Amino acid sequence: MARKRKGRDISGWLVVDKPAGPTSTAVVNKVRWALDAKKAGHAGTLDPDATGVLAVALGEATKTVPYITDALKAYEFTVTLGAATNTDDAEGEVIKTSDLRPDDAAIKESLGQFIGDIEQVPPQFSAVKIDGERAYKRARDGEEMDLAARPLFVESLLLIDRPDSDHVTLEMVCGKGGYVRSIARDLGEALGCYGHVRELRRIWSGPFEAAKGLTIEQIEEMARTPELDEHLLPLEEGLCDLPEVKASAEGATRLRNGNPGMVIAHDVEYGDECWASFEGKAVAVGRFKSGELHPSRVFNT
Repeated sequence: MARKRKGRDISGWLVVDKPAGPTSTAVVNKVRWALDAKKAGHAGTLDPDATGVLAVALGEATKTVPYITDALKAYEFTVTLGAATNTDDAEGEVIKTSDLRPDDAAIKESLGQFIGDIEQVPPQFSAVKIDGERAYKRARDGEEMDLAARPLFVESLLLIDRPDSDHVTLEMVCGKGGYVRSIARDLGEALGCYGHVRELRRIWSGPFEAAKGLTIEQIEEMARTPELDEHLLPLEEGLCDLPEVKASAEGATRLRNGNPGMVIAHDVEYGDECWASFEGKAVAVGRFKSGELHPSRVFNT
């Protein structure tokens, strides 16, 4: 028999402004400890050296993680020009250098090729699986892999600062699965000067903003107190990109049991994915068909 996990049955989102250093998993574990929560997860990994918004889901909110993972997100990052590294960031070994330093006009012109639906090759040091093994593990052993390109939607990519001739700061809004390090690498290649990421910050992800997130120090100070509970956002925040339909009392009961339930819907088409609420609380996510929601996920709040 599986051992029952200890902790409170609490549900919601806690937004963390992650510092450089800890892994995303370490931050989730810290939050779960601080809230004495039974279950926790995060919506989108940040590399240890990256900072910014890490949205941590607790309890039933973990069922909404895929919708935040799929949502648009924004990054602000600084690229060092003139050098490529084997990790595509400042932690790696320099493998190519150039004395060329393009001007702002050349950089802005090159950014256009990275906007829209693009194909992007992940970094050698990434979590992509090759024959069941993470690419970064093979890269650490000195293996150079031919990684397949992956689709990425980039809504915008802007030059927002040029601190000096060796550095450029960009802001990118993109969809799921983007590697900022690959953008820096490929931009450097396109400019003929090479490049890698020096600093990276995720400034927002879906409805969650780094500026409104708690620091690790604040979480530790408020750990195991009602004050930290007050910072929890409702699990419904994770459903902001889906249309909402209203369930009747009978419909809500049926949905909670995993059955199709009657709902009142506006501006929803047959087959659309949406979420049903009853008395302001999420009941289920599913497909709308002929006046009913057919649930795929049910919330036990």
